[in-house]
Amino acid sequence: MFRAIAAHLMMTLMLAALLGGCGDSDAPATARSPADGLTGKLTLTGSSTLAPLAAEIGKRFEQRHPGVRVDVQTGGSSRGIRDVTSGAADVGMSSRSLNADETPGLTTHTVAWDGVCFIVHRDNPVAALTNEQLLAIYTGKIDNWKQVDGDDAPIVVIDRAEGRSEVELVTHFFRITTPDIKADAIAGENQQAIKSVSTNPNAIVYLSIGTSEHEAARGVPIKLLPLNGVPASVATVLDGTFPLARPLIMITRNDTPSPLVDAFIAFATSSDVDDLVEAQSFVPIKH
Repeated sequence: MFRAIAAHLMMTLMLAALLGGCGDSDAPATARSPADGLTGKLTLTGSSTLAPLAAEIGKRFEQRHPGVRVDVQTGGSSRGIRDVTSGAADVGMSSRSLNADETPGLTTHTVAWDGVCFIVHRDNPVAALTNEQLLAIYTGKIDNWKQVDGDDAPIVVIDRAEGRSEVELVTHFFRITTPDIKADAIAGENQQAIKSVSTNPNAIVYLSIGTSEHEAARGVPIKLLPLNGVPASVATVLDGTFPLARPLIMITRNDTPSPLVDAFIAFATSSDVDDLVEAQSFVPIKH
């Protein structure tokens, strides 16, 4: 009888150990190794126009891949291109196409489209400016709003900071160089550009149509000026009629293949993020 009790006790202990081991294995399995195998940190740097969208895409990507963290930093398109080239970032963000000397060893991935427009204060009576008038304003040949059927007030010309994609897009469009622009002030980030006009009825600046349209819809006192007779809107960027449109791109290096980077880019260029693109007032790409 003593042997029977001992044998029963031994079997009970063995069963408890087996069940306990199974429980320990199941509980932390997800934490140790996500089912999709993707773990690590992704660093994105560059365009402040693209950064808010990239941050939202990153959040959704993290939700689907719990082992991944996505860090998004701004600093302008030029920084994004430099950082991904040097390896300081996994993915660069740019709101302009790459120049010929920037393309070797890099691949671009368009995630959305945007346009660049000129904005003035909502109370400014000027409803439109010709290309010639805009050029004259930014090169200092027109310096008072009354010269373009506005109020008798000096024009406060706001330029964008060096290295920002809008500068290159505008100078290329008007066939001028950066030194040709005669500015009264410089605005860096988009919100600084918006504030420079919303708080000054005599100011003018150029920036993202998506950002401008979004802020105007929120009640910020700004007005988007048409260009070549085409209204500045997401809709005209979408139909290809607005003359100052640009791709919003993510950039990767060709010599550092990474399953994590590849998975993120595939997600960022998929229809799974179209709602995020539209929420930022940008135009989704064609899939």
